[in-house]
Amino acid sequence: MLLSGPAPERLTKANLVAVSHAIERAALAPAEDGPTVVAALFQRMPYFERESALYQRIAATAAVTVIGMVGPTPPALPQGAYGVLLDEAEPLAREWSVLVLTPRFGAVLVAHDRMEVEPRAATLEAGRLFDGGWSFRRDDALHEMVRLRGQLGDRLPRAALLVLDDVLGRCRELPATPGEARGEAAVRLLVRRAERARIALDSTRRPDEVSAQPAALLDDAAMRRWTGLDGTTASGILPVALVAVRVAEPAGAPERFGRRSAAREAQAVLGVLTAALRPSDRAVRLAEHEYLLVLPSLSEDQAIGVADRVREGVAGLARSYPFVAFDVHAAVSVTARRPLPVADVRHALSWAVKQGVPLATVASEPAPMPAGVGRAGVSTPAPEPARTP
Repeated sequence: MLLSGPAPERLTKANLVAVSHAIERAALAPAEDGPTVVAALFQRMPYFERESALYQRIAATAAVTVIGMVGPTPPALPQGAYGVLLDEAEPLAREWSVLVLTPRFGAVLVAHDRMEVEPRAATLEAGRLFDGGWSFRRDDALHEMVRLRGQLGDRLPRAALLVLDDVLGRCRELPATPGEARGEAAVRLLVRRAERARIALDSTRRPDEVSAQPAALLDDAAMRRWTGLDGTTASGILPVALVAVRVAEPAGAPERFGRRSAAREAQAVLGVLTAALRPSDRAVRLAEHEYLLVLPSLSEDQAIGVADRVREGVAGLARSYPFVAFDVHAAVSVTARRPLPVADVRHALSWAVKQGVPLATVASEPAPMPAGVGRAGVSTPAPEPARTP
């Protein structure tokens, strides 16, 4: 479950938020069980900013509060809190952890970002998946605090280490409180019920908000909701492939075949586009004859493969119903930026159309990826998209 325990669980962000809040409230609860130490890894600044007021309260009561995240500069922290900057490439940059430890009490959550999305999630952000576990047992929290002490110790001031080591030493001398398993069992029941309620709520949402199958084309408002622009999201976390496609019908096709035929042709094109999608993917209509496929967790090579399948599928419509030869161009970008750089990939698509290039790619910078997932990158604007044969 935790890094020092059995195999990890698959956890959704909704799971992690619920358990994190429970652990944080435990840190604030008044108790006479000795000094409290707290550690939290937030991955990126926007996630900490959302909880900064709460951590100001925690730091005011805890003996030591350690806050870690990736960033070029340390965040503004309340008195009593110590910031640790994480390097993008180190494993802790992918970790979502919350730990509270006293000589008599402990609670801990440790989860590693899979950089994948749950298909039924209402948004990209809410659908992020993690491997890890959580516990409301003191010795589990002790073991994980010792681990973080070893990994972060050289980045903490001596004053913080003295307090942290004092609490760790007291925990080793005192036995854990009897009955911890009973309290944890009650918390797990509440978390399971909350997760079932969330799934039931998701099942009532409109198809453009959440679906177990690739949905029809999203509009701008639905796309904004799904990409999480109305909530809290951060760059550098979840890689997303963008495939922009322009499908131009032959000149004079509406006049020759009539608008009813044009509508059938549009449905055939839509069928090709949505056939390329996984359950976690979405398609957006950007303009007439112009579409965007949003594909979480794909590498550039995989995204190019999707673009090639779409181009081949649309080309196949000349040999089968509706027997129309469309002109197809595509552009591919893989990015961890938020908001998604849609303008960049559309610019690349326009360039490909003007240059007569079937497929263009937008230059990107390498970004760390978990084991088993292809290479992705952070998209950066380029003076001219790369030509892809």
